[in-house]
Amino acid sequence: MNRFDRPSLATRIERLRNNRWLIAGAGVLVMMLTGTLYSWAIFTQPLIASFHWDLRECTCAYAIANFCLAAVGAVIGGFWQDRRGPRRVAITGMALWGLGNILAGWGTAAWGAPWLFLSYGLIGGVGAGMAYIAPVSMVTKWFPERRGFAGGLVAGGFGLGAFVYNQLVPRLPSFRAAASHAGDLLAATASDSGVGPALRMAPADIAAVMHAFIGSGCVYLTVGVLAAALFRNPPTVAGAAAFAATTAAQQGLAPSAVLRSPRFYLLWLQLFANSIAGITVISNAVFILQDLTQQPASHLAPLFGLVSICNAVGRLFWGAMSDRIGCRATFALMFVIQAAVLFLLPAAHHLALALSGFGVLLLCCGGGFGTMPAYNAETFGARFMGRNYALILTAWGFAGLIGPLLNARAKDLTGSFAGSLPLVASVLLASVLLPYFSARPAQPAPRASCHMPSVRVMLISYLRRLRTMARPS
Repeated sequence: MNRFDRPSLATRIERLRNNRWLIAGAGVLVMMLTGTLYSWAIFTQPLIASFHWDLRECTCAYAIANFCLAAVGAVIGGFWQDRRGPRRVAITGMALWGLGNILAGWGTAAWGAPWLFLSYGLIGGVGAGMAYIAPVSMVTKWFPERRGFAGGLVAGGFGLGAFVYNQLVPRLPSFRAAASHAGDLLAATASDSGVGPALRMAPADIAAVMHAFIGSGCVYLTVGVLAAALFRNPPTVAGAAAFAATTAAQQGLAPSAVLRSPRFYLLWLQLFANSIAGITVISNAVFILQDLTQQPASHLAPLFGLVSICNAVGRLFWGAMSDRIGCRATFALMFVIQAAVLFLLPAAHHLALALSGFGVLLLCCGGGFGTMPAYNAETFGARFMGRNYALILTAWGFAGLIGPLLNARAKDLTGSFAGSLPLVASVLLASVLLPYFSARPAQPAPRASCHMPSVRVMLISYLRRLRTMARPS
């Protein structure tokens, strides 16, 4: 090939912009940055010790962020994306997520829990939801032939982000010292020695926790916004096999029709049931492990950070599995597995057994988010993917709001989380029937009148030919 046959710079740039693997990689990076929301457990003890909150008050910030992510931010982002494209939605979402973290670190020490609820919970949660919905619905359109794999790949970034964050932040010297001092303070406060209430977190320890929020927000504002700038929907070029959607993907029900469909509420309930166990475990992981194993929190937090990789693996594994066995069978299988683990978990007092149970729960919880994008497209089509999936994601918001608060309240009242686990297991066991109720009904056979236009055209064409033949030469 000579230099005259080489594509121009503009052509090469356009090809790069249309590289679906590059766009999918940018989507995974954005999901990793929003997925740090699932690392809230590493902040629980330092915040309780720093500001003398109870567990319910501390968990409330995480619950508000979860609710605003799925029930507010994702809905706004989904409707906005279908009209304006994913890039603007993702950039705005990452900016708000970063700003919420920065404001949380800047003002919580001065204005307390209400400021944390407003900054991290409301502002950050809405931003995280907008940044979450954009890559999920966008990348599914770039891979119409492998929707389950694409949805699992991008959703896996959300769980992977929590794993990376759990490995990096607790290893920062200042944060590690603050977390260690917080654990000692809470242990002394819970003892009968009488010296606990007099202990206070040092100002340097409180500042270290707040700096972790500020530093995280700065990363979201820079790296996240740059990655979101690469987002775009696939070009609608006729005959481009790599980008052309199938007939089913191009069609789809509008949100108004979806909300009138019973299948929407069945899918909503499935995501709600699948989310509530995993979110409950994530928000109070260290305390649940302490209840089960009687191990110190400083020893348990890094181990749970390692187990959190299952959240990311489950999104990719179950998403790819749904391409083989179907989305309904995938959800039914995940419900059975989670119910069995939750029934057995209260008796798992050995650390390895408890961590294994947590790993299986996170594997299935992540699998729900990896499978639901394809489930949604399979049921309602991909034309209105952003809006329809955003409506289904509100189930995650309600699960994230209800589950952690109920379990935190149960802990404050009874001193243990173990009593609520069989109740959640019963809910999951009953949910096994939901995927089979949501089976898509058979399409009615087309009526003969649907073919009349074609017959009419053929008849007119035949009459024109006869007229032409009848003309004198």
